[in-house]
Parts: sequence; C-alpha cells; structure tokens
Amino acid sequence: MSIEAPVYAGGLDGRCLCGDITISVGRHRAELGACHCTRCRRWSGVALNVFTAAPDQVQVSGPVAIYPGEIAERAFCPRCGTSLWLRNPGEDYEFMVGVFDGAQDYPLISEIYIDRAFASCRFAGEHKRATQAEYEARNPFLAEDA
Repeated sequence: MSIEAPVYAGGLDGRCLCGDITISVGRHRAELGACHCTRCRRWSGVALNVFTAAPDQVQVSGPVAIYPGEIAERAFCPRCGTSLWLRNPGEDYEFMVGVFDGAQDYPLISEIYIDRAFASCRFAGEHKRATQAEYEARNPFLAEDA
C-alpha cells in the first residue's frame, strides 16, 4: 500500500439536522479517518468518520453546545442533537462527515481500533489500519476502557 500526499479541497457547507447550525469550511483535507473506539462509537452511534480542517478555514453559525470530554471537546446541536465535530482547543477541527452533503465521495484513508469495530461496520478497501493495541502503543495517553 502506498501512502500518498493528502488531498485538499475547499468550499464545503454543512448543517445540523434541524438547520439551526451551519458550517462553512474552506481549504480542508478531503479524506476521511474512521475510529471504532468506545468513546467514538457511543458519540456517533457506530463508527466515527471525520475529515480535518484548520480553525482559520472554519465559519460556524448557530448555538453550538460543547461536551468537554476527557480527550477532546465534542460539539453538537442542542436542539436536534446532531454530532458536529471534535477537537482540542487550538487544534484542527475533526468534522463529522455526515454533516456535509458535499463530502460523500471522500475516500477513507485510515481506520483505528479496528478490532473494536461492530461486524456491521467493518470497512473494506486499501487504507491504513491499526488495532487498539497498535494505536495506543503510539498514543499511550489515549488508553481505552476495556
């Protein structure tokens, strides 16, 4: 498997289910990462699928609620509950891909906690993969619950 340079795109708009929150993203990585850890499964419903964008490329309008979480803040709409993004202050946004209709063709380039994935949500294709043990060995501060 070859590792290619990141693919960038610009001009993507998204919104929550009820429309109270709109998000405009300028230049961003037009590729997805997936996570199957317990935290992400509980927050997203099955598997987290995100793309990243720098804070200076993001405009958010509407009443966003923040759950401060132990690893990253997680943003959602307080009216309809749509999960919007996760991030650490000052770092890139990791946007939930489902909020953006224009992102449906973004390729999956990485997947972590693959040994924790639900049988109904195992992703096929050529991309980087890591088990819980492999990922946490490189990122020990993320130790997952058993």
